[in-house]
Amino acid sequence: MKFNKLNQLFLACGLGLIVATLLSACQLVTIDYLFVAGSGAKTSSTGGIQVLAVDSQSGALRFAAGTDKTPFDPGGASPVSMATSTDFANLYVANADTNTVVHFAIATTGALTQKDKVTLSAPPVSIAINQADSVLYVVSGTTSATLTAYSLSSGAIGNAVATESLTIPGFASDLAVPTHVAVLPNNSAVYATVYDQSSYNPGGTTTSTANPGWLFGFSSPSGGALTPLPDSPYRAGVKPSALVADPTNRFVYVTDFASNQLIGYTVNSTGELSFLISGPYKTANEPSAVAIDPRGRFLYVSDALDSQVSAYAIDLATGIPSLAVNTSGGSTNNTDTQPEAIVVDPALGRFVFTANFLGNSLSGFRLNPTTGTLVQTQATPYPTLSKPSAVACIPHGNHSLETTTP
Repeated sequence: MKFNKLNQLFLACGLGLIVATLLSACQLVTIDYLFVAGSGAKTSSTGGIQVLAVDSQSGALRFAAGTDKTPFDPGGASPVSMATSTDFANLYVANADTNTVVHFAIATTGALTQKDKVTLSAPPVSIAINQADSVLYVVSGTTSATLTAYSLSSGAIGNAVATESLTIPGFASDLAVPTHVAVLPNNSAVYATVYDQSSYNPGGTTTSTANPGWLFGFSSPSGGALTPLPDSPYRAGVKPSALVADPTNRFVYVTDFASNQLIGYTVNSTGELSFLISGPYKTANEPSAVAIDPRGRFLYVSDALDSQVSAYAIDLATGIPSLAVNTSGGSTNNTDTQPEAIVVDPALGRFVFTANFLGNSLSGFRLNPTTGTLVQTQATPYPTLSKPSAVACIPHGNHSLETTTP
């Protein structure tokens, strides 16, 4: 008899947990849709895009409604970069193996529908969209770098309106490898990073004495025309890996993968750049990606070798990133193995996510909006398709968004 009562007690407790879980699930409020792209299921060689919902209270991730937990086809097996339109209605995915950028319409459920695409002559590396949603910028190439501007109309990709070769100053025949592209929020300028493989080639020979890392800048109005900025290109360390512009259009930051540093620039009135006076700034090992919160107060760097996120506070007057925030790792900002991409949620600016290439996962963090410090979200890391290499995020729901007025 005692045994039966004990079984009944366990059964009652189990039912209670199930009911509590269901009630909690009903209270979940999605504030963002998070898109993660990778090489696909662990048993497949095809690429995939997963759509996840971000909970407003915890930052926890779950599959978004309507996707049936099945990755969407990105148009290739090696997606490398993603960008969303500022009206949150369109997603663009660059695929290195098929030399394509594919345009998807985003449904209110987060589901994706392929609309059109453009095929390049070389593999795309990074893409960006201006705030006017009128131009798609693509940097492409493996040993020669090209920046191309494509017109956008209601999300659809149009013709190339401008193309620029990114060649090393004084060493035009050097092998230039593109790494990233970013646009100023006011649509006035676009920047792209490259490194000179002829002068930086670990494990191989070098044939050039040129500076290895460069940042190219172009004025680019809403029509997409590209005009080199004064003094462009600018030196950018040894191997620039990623760049980001702050929401006020005043500062640009570049991660240097080889030198373990962050390089800061002031954006002058016509878009040209000058170094921040106290830089460069130390990072952990192999910084791979960089993001700024929508308020423009904090900067986050994913460090691939150390599997962590470094957090910096930005001095709003000078743009100098402070080392006072947690930059040295530790249990609060560890990621899964080899973070390759990073994003701050645009709805509340309260959560940070990294795509972990070798961990086959996403790591999540709660962002303290006062101090900028990070604390891991519950249940992180979250399993994903294999080798996730790109993330993008859009707000969801009828609520105010975190923004900064320049």
